Amino acid sequence: MIRSRVFRAVAASVAIATLSLTAACGSAPAEKKAAAAENVATVTPGKLTIATGLPAYTPWVMNDKPESGEGFEAELSYKLAAKMGYKKSDVKWVRTTFDSAIAPGAKDWDMNIQQFSITPERKKAVDFSPVYYRPYQAIVVRKDSKYANATSISDLKDAQISAMVGTISYTLAVKTLKKDIKTYNDNAALAQAVDSNQVDAMVVAVPIASNIVNSGQVKNGKVLGAIPGTEDPEGMAIVLPKGSAVTAPLTKAMNELLKDGTVKKLQDKWLSKYTTGVPMLKK
Repeated sequence: MIRSRVFRAVAASVAIATLSLTAACGSAPAEKKAAAAENVATVTPGKLTIATGLPAYTPWVMNDKPESGEGFEAELSYKLAAKMGYKKSDVKWVRTTFDSAIAPGAKDWDMNIQQFSITPERKKAVDFSPVYYRPYQAIVVRKDSKYANATSISDLKDAQISAMVGTISYTLAVKTLKKDIKTYNDNAALAQAVDSNQVDAMVVAVPIASNIVNSGQVKNGKVLGAIPGTEDPEGMAIVLPKGSAVTAPLTKAMNELLKDGTVKKLQDKWLSKYTTGVPMLKK
């Protein structure tokens, strides 16, 4: 009887120890991620401060609310944060202009996501994550424009075309359309210029072009088509301060999400609606 009680007590102790060990092992990856996050020098210790534009546009961020995680870049940011060991409650959003984000100098954020294309000049001032998207550029016109039925680049030789200053849209528009391009400070000003007939057309990335038309920013607008030869040669990536301690863990996280297909799934989820059906203009 005594032996039986002793055996049961020992067995119970072993079972408890086993359960405790299993639980500890099960939580180890999460604890390891959290510890890794705490050891990275961020603007606010233990937190990840992510910047985006003001406003942030659909489909990159839905309803200008990145904290909702709705939209391609908003959801991607939270996926990356989780990979790096940050809970959703550890993520803080702030807003910046496009130009200030890529300027040299100290920043009050850890990473900035608002469709930045990689260029050699920008690489001198900031760090970049691996590329997460390579869009084509498209042309938006009004349906009542004399260029509304254009099907080729040559049909636009006399059109006054605009693009956002300092962007890959401007650079590729100049290169492929081979003409002077009128510049504006942001896409909202571009849309207003087309809408008010100040210019004939605007050049922006395909998803942005579709959203501008769908949301009525250009009333009676039309996505004329994508411009051949304008797939972003370097691609879009997240900007980080030069030499940031976050660059290495973010790079690792992005590469993992690219490899396991998460980035592609997010592209299909948020961007396909804005890219499917857009024709390619002839040269």
